[in-house]
Amino acid sequence: MTLMQLKYVIAVAGEHSLNDASKKLYISQPSLSSAIHSLEKEIGFDIFIRSKNGITLTTAGIEFIGYAKSVMEQYDILDSKYLSHVKLKKHFSVSMQHYTFAVNAFVEMVKQYGMDEYEFEVHETKTHEVIENVRNRKSEIGILYMNDYNKSVLTRIFSESGLQFFPLFECGVYVYMWKGHPLADNQEVTLKDLEEYPCLCFAQGEHNSFYFAEEVLSTYQYKRFIRANDRATMLNLMVGLNGFTLCSGIICEDLNGKDYCAIRLRSDEKMIIGYIARKEAVLSPICEKYLKEIAKYRGKNYN
Repeated sequence: MTLMQLKYVIAVAGEHSLNDASKKLYISQPSLSSAIHSLEKEIGFDIFIRSKNGITLTTAGIEFIGYAKSVMEQYDILDSKYLSHVKLKKHFSVSMQHYTFAVNAFVEMVKQYGMDEYEFEVHETKTHEVIENVRNRKSEIGILYMNDYNKSVLTRIFSESGLQFFPLFECGVYVYMWKGHPLADNQEVTLKDLEEYPCLCFAQGEHNSFYFAEEVLSTYQYKRFIRANDRATMLNLMVGLNGFTLCSGIICEDLNGKDYCAIRLRSDEKMIIGYIARKEAVLSPICEKYLKEIAKYRGKNYN
């Protein structure tokens, strides 16, 4: 296995085409194909599935590409420091469920570190993609929650993916809605009170299992129910349809504005907000700083 072969498979994975990758790499397609076949033979499994519609990664190939990218990133650092003498920017990436406090913590961390020496990525996305991004090293950590309902299933998935969950803080369950909602002045509400209003949940795509839901009480039979893909749409539905969603109660007016509120739900349910990382991974200093920023939200949900 050579660094050149790793460079080739990363390029093909990115282009989804041998022809396009060969043009990008400035080599012939037969030479590229031969190099990849040689690598697949050496490692004992196919990295790609080849069809008339193009090239896609196998399940094993997805994991392999994650490690290959990690190796190439480390090589680029060595090359820039000791050979090319070019100063490369450090990189930090985090994936998360749709939490404004996690985004706000990211903003505060970037402000402190600045962008002269770092390149940053933040992926606010579906639960399954949070897990995959950490497993494949696209992100250093992933921010999500666990509770009594999803704990056993997610713990198994984390273990199979070589990941581990680390709790940050516990919080109750709150109802998030706009301040013009008929129930917005209540100190506490029940699921019965909410029956006539649409419950809004983040869509999880093909992984729409209850265990991947970002909202607690996902198995409750809501009378009215709408899935949405992003936070902006969710906020619009709250205003337009008097919709609501369930959350941690930690709201950030700086990001979502002052037109929304969190009201305690009468429930014994608890959420454990935490992060996932690769087992035995040593977190970078900037990642540790980001987690300290998130930890500041401990106890800040509405009481």
